[in-house]
Amino acid sequence: MTAAPGTADELRTGSPSAGPGEDDWAAAVAAVRGLPADARVLLICHVNPDGDALGSMLGFGLGLRRLGVHRLQATFPGPPEVPEPFRWLPGLDLLVPADEAYPDPDLVVCFDAASESRLGDLVDRLDTAGTSIVLDHHASNTGFGAVHLVDPTAAATSVVAEQLLSRLDVPLDAEIATGLYVALTTDTGSFRFAATTPEVHRLAARLLATGLHPGDISREVFDTRPFGAVRLFGEVLGRARLEPEAAAGHGLVWTDATLDDLARHDQQPYVLESLIDSVRCTAEADVACVLKQVGPVEWAVSMRSKGAVDVSAVAVALGGGGHRFAAGFTGSGDAEQVIARIRVELAGALTGGPAHADGCRSSRTR
Repeated sequence: MTAAPGTADELRTGSPSAGPGEDDWAAAVAAVRGLPADARVLLICHVNPDGDALGSMLGFGLGLRRLGVHRLQATFPGPPEVPEPFRWLPGLDLLVPADEAYPDPDLVVCFDAASESRLGDLVDRLDTAGTSIVLDHHASNTGFGAVHLVDPTAAATSVVAEQLLSRLDVPLDAEIATGLYVALTTDTGSFRFAATTPEVHRLAARLLATGLHPGDISREVFDTRPFGAVRLFGEVLGRARLEPEAAAGHGLVWTDATLDDLARHDQQPYVLESLIDSVRCTAEADVACVLKQVGPVEWAVSMRSKGAVDVSAVAVALGGGGHRFAAGFTGSGDAEQVIARIRVELAGALTGGPAHADGCRSSRTR
């Protein structure tokens, strides 16, 4: 049930800036409420899941369980390995390997995926499912699936998930709230990024009111790292390169982490997800980039901007997606070839918007 290509307005009832319209919410509620008692529901998040993808999916899954949905699976494409910082999340018992997921579920719900390509080999479930709901907050969302709950103004996909649970009259409990809170705190950088609005804090307060312990969650998600990863970060950061003239003079800082680096320090790829945070604080650069090798000539690229450059425009031009301040794509070739393509796209991605979009402030004159 893949939507035909079209403009953002053609792909959803609500305007892209305002998020889902009432017709979208009503369709999503009807799709869940109309499930037969023996319905098979499959939840899918994007490949290499992060805190928002996993937390939103598992929190919502526990909410569906509260509604009485018992034939329920959650999954993601690729190796069925949950990153260490999230292996304690409630709802992990819902997870199944991708090759064991329902082949023709009655309902598919997708989380935090801006395009079908982020679903990997599981993308065929959009065609075999009875219907599908897409929950997301990426402005670059392509409008795939049948029902679109896509809100580019939301700080995290968990914001959308919580709103749907509320419309389904599912009360929050500590287990549901834990997943949603992990999602919210990871995608707001512990409430440091520009998307941290008063409503974000109000949602956080509702989640905390269920009895969560934010200090414990923060230690698990942000403040625990194997010693091998610490040494790996030091090595990779030591070869970071600063290009002050890139991005029309706004500056680019970048580094790369190879498969050999991971092997040498006996680390799993997930440890590199937070590496971008150590790079993006460079005062002399608006744009930060980390290239993470995933194959002989394949790189997962993470980009961040302080505001002068729209990195989502760069990512979309190179086959990926994301937000103005945070985006990514998959590049091919060697590291120098990938960064050369980024340099070209950066020249045309200036936003003219405010700098200091996140927790790292720049002293550069715009």
